[in-house]
Amino acid sequence: MVNLSQNLVDAARRHPERTALTCGDVTYTYSAFDTAAAAFATYLTGQGVRPGDRVGLMLPNVPEFAIMFYGILRAGAIAVPMNPLLKSREISYYLSNTGATAIFATPAFADEARTGAATAGARCLVVDDTLAESIRSCTPQDHPIDRAGGDTAVILHTSGTTGAPKGAELTHAGLGRNAEVTQRTLITATESDVVMGCLPLFHVFGLTCGLNAAVIAGAALSLIPRFDPRLVLDTIAADRVTIFEGVPTMYSALISERTADDDTRSLRVCISGGAALPTQVIADFESAFDAMILEGYGLSETSPVACFNHPDRTRKAGTIGTPIEGVEMRIVDVEGNPAPVEQPGEVQIRGHNIMKGYWNLPEATAEAIDGDGWFSTGDIGVYDDDGYFRIVDRTKDLIIRGGLNIYPREVEEVIYEHPAVEAAAVIAVPHPTLGEEVGAAVALKPGETLTEDELRRYVKERVAAYKYPRHVWFVERLPTGATGKIQKRDIGVPAAVADSPTGKES
Repeated sequence: MVNLSQNLVDAARRHPERTALTCGDVTYTYSAFDTAAAAFATYLTGQGVRPGDRVGLMLPNVPEFAIMFYGILRAGAIAVPMNPLLKSREISYYLSNTGATAIFATPAFADEARTGAATAGARCLVVDDTLAESIRSCTPQDHPIDRAGGDTAVILHTSGTTGAPKGAELTHAGLGRNAEVTQRTLITATESDVVMGCLPLFHVFGLTCGLNAAVIAGAALSLIPRFDPRLVLDTIAADRVTIFEGVPTMYSALISERTADDDTRSLRVCISGGAALPTQVIADFESAFDAMILEGYGLSETSPVACFNHPDRTRKAGTIGTPIEGVEMRIVDVEGNPAPVEQPGEVQIRGHNIMKGYWNLPEATAEAIDGDGWFSTGDIGVYDDDGYFRIVDRTKDLIIRGGLNIYPREVEEVIYEHPAVEAAAVIAVPHPTLGEEVGAAVALKPGETLTEDELRRYVKERVAAYKYPRHVWFVERLPTGATGKIQKRDIGVPAAVADSPTGKES
């Protein structure tokens, strides 16, 4: 029998007085962290929560999230992490979909949580001083409730870009193994390390690679409630952060924000995931920070880490590296047959990290995971002679211009190489005869100027004629999701572009 929360118990026994969590002026040792989680488990039991019950958790990156997450698991219940920025309609859906009996919400967004919980028939408990006092008065639960390795520990809802969000069931064993492999083979964290906790803990990247991996290592986790590049740089200097984990937009923001006065010498390893990391961003960051970035790949359904550039192997910028320990990856063609080297196809994954399934959706689960355990990602990728994988694009992001396939990632890479560009997203724009045309929404670095024609010509010189964006428009910033990943579905096409589908040139 196993329970993911046992990792916290073990860490507290090994080094009870070491720092576990920091957030501003608040600090928890591992002993205090474990005691608080155990007291919360007792509180949950007193509230009628039983093993297997689902409990919503809608908090930013604060110590209470970590404490309540491990307390939920310790009680044998299932955690349902949620973005605190969700609206009541979304909250109601997540709670109803999982049958959650209660939700613990941050005071700042309590009204939305209460309304959503009421609609779903769940209780809403606000994480305020009154609740904190009630939890502190509880006698800490002696030990974690036994759970089987295949029991669900967490239900994480997918982004819903291809329909209503689905709840991916991640198990105690799957999450535990994924965090342990990440800690041991990728970030190589020890009890002497300090991990930057600016990735949202309600997202699987921050949950596994940040919180769970830090606990396994006995490392300190420096939490930042919401990403702010200036605060991140100040925290790196103050806490002597050694491990930074982020998404591409975070790296771009840090490059723009950093000054010669910022002390980031403590950084020893950085990892990136959640979206493709442009090679130009890698070069700019490593030049400014003197720290190597390791790019990798994963999904909510894969706990999430599946493939990475490993620190002890040759790194190939622009690739996602090789499968991690205990995981297999392959590329298949439209008939499901293995694709040859450098031939684009769908990425499939098999291993310890694969989800148990989608909550109460057996048909969707069967469609995603075949009888041999291969999970179909919906991503288009290739692999080279050395076994390194590269993500070309999402299947749904593919642009088909006059019958020719265009992968936005390839065009975005070129746009990012322009020194004036901070962020870019290439999307399809409807065209009356070609079907789809290439469009690019672009945000410039502060103080930079660039015209649409200048950028269009820049890209045209570097890609095949049919690939360059006929439509270019500039925005102050691109829409991002909870992790900072650019949300292409939220990018609006300007009326002038929509009304002129033929573009500048054919």
